[in-house]
Amino acid sequence: MCPWHNSSIINLDLYSPILYNAVKAFNSLRIRLGGSLQDQITYKVGKHYADCPSFRRNDDRLFGFTDGCLAMNRWDELNIFFRRTNTTVTFGLNALRGRRKSAENGSTLHVGGWDGRNARDLMRYTVSKGYRVESWELGNELCAGGVEAKVMAAQYGKDVLRLRKMVEKVYNGTGHLPKVLAPGGFYDGPWFSEMLRVSGPGVVDAVTHHIYNLGSGKDKELINKMQDPYYLDKVAQTFSDMEATVRESGPWSAAWVGESGGAYNSGGKDVSDRFANSFWYLDQLGMSAVFGTKVYCRQALVGGNYCLLNTTTLAPNPDYYSALLWHRLMGPGVLQTTAAAGSPYLRSYAHCSKKQPGVTVLLINLSNSTAFDITVAGDMDLHPPPRRLLQAEAGGGEAAVCGGRREEYHLSPEGGDIQSQVVMLNGEPLALGPCGQIPELRPAIAINGCTPVHVEPHSIAFVRFTGFKAPACA
Repeated sequence: MCPWHNSSIINLDLYSPILYNAVKAFNSLRIRLGGSLQDQITYKVGKHYADCPSFRRNDDRLFGFTDGCLAMNRWDELNIFFRRTNTTVTFGLNALRGRRKSAENGSTLHVGGWDGRNARDLMRYTVSKGYRVESWELGNELCAGGVEAKVMAAQYGKDVLRLRKMVEKVYNGTGHLPKVLAPGGFYDGPWFSEMLRVSGPGVVDAVTHHIYNLGSGKDKELINKMQDPYYLDKVAQTFSDMEATVRESGPWSAAWVGESGGAYNSGGKDVSDRFANSFWYLDQLGMSAVFGTKVYCRQALVGGNYCLLNTTTLAPNPDYYSALLWHRLMGPGVLQTTAAAGSPYLRSYAHCSKKQPGVTVLLINLSNSTAFDITVAGDMDLHPPPRRLLQAEAGGGEAAVCGGRREEYHLSPEGGDIQSQVVMLNGEPLALGPCGQIPELRPAIAINGCTPVHVEPHSIAFVRFTGFKAPACA
């Protein structure tokens, strides 16, 4: 069973109206180009490459594939698509080029310095064509123990510094300086700290790590993990540790989740592309923001069982609409939330509303039998934990949020089946319109903001309180 089909950037149908509309709807969706095979890619440009092979299956090679190639006519097509959809582009570079595998028997260690000349030729071509890449990332899952290959932290630090100097030289005089990202792999505190120490201040703009906290996509307990608040809480330690590493070893940088699909092995069949996955996904977005994560890249836009868009039809899966609502409603200001005598099955996160007055609260009901009626109040007396958070203060002790209307977006699965691929918004199914148009996401309006918010079992609600005046959001 192969859940990927033609979803690679090399063969994806860029002229699909559904794909165009789905990306355009975000009005600045970040797309990261890369993944497992990026460290086996040659760029067909300049003079620093020997040939331009196509990927072929070969179980003796990394990830079961031979080396592949990105031709510049395809890079042109991709950038036309990015420009039309106002995409923010992060490009993952081949970080194994120039290295050799260690002679130690059975070792996945790759030694030697990075040969960045082919990458530099790609950058020069990109600049010459006026294409805008917002950030360049070095390597995919080569840090610490790696996945199928690894590089030592000190060497990686030297290579990231080489990439920084390359970016500064190629983009000199262009008026645009892309960010440099690394290492794009699973968090390991000592390895990340050493990489930051060796590369030095101001070199790495964002430290990227990957999250697959649900385990294998083949796990029969996968759907239960998504509904278990105690299991979902476990990954908070990784976010906390990552925040501490960046603060202590690279305060000039920021923590990003560069890739997260929940479950590895391409996600879980009939689970990762269903409504249930939004319990995990939206909880991740809320939790990561609490710990200062600035960017969260979901694996994957297309391809695998964890795709936002169906791999063959490109029709949106439930998580697509969850992502779109988060993107439109949740601003960058993160507010501290607490639940008075609350159930662990009700997850809550609050942000300053995005480009609008008020506060937006995300409520996730993991319970399959209990509904919740929720009143939101501001509290000046909340004591934030040591990490730096913003408090939601409405002024004057506790006060219910009254005096303004409330906009509610209630998401639920069709027929109450959390393995449904159809998501309901305020009781109506979300479906593509003519020519693949993304449906409008209209809220239900509550004129009296003092009435409790009712959240049904196994449902999710985004609620914007237009009259909530938090000083942190001013």
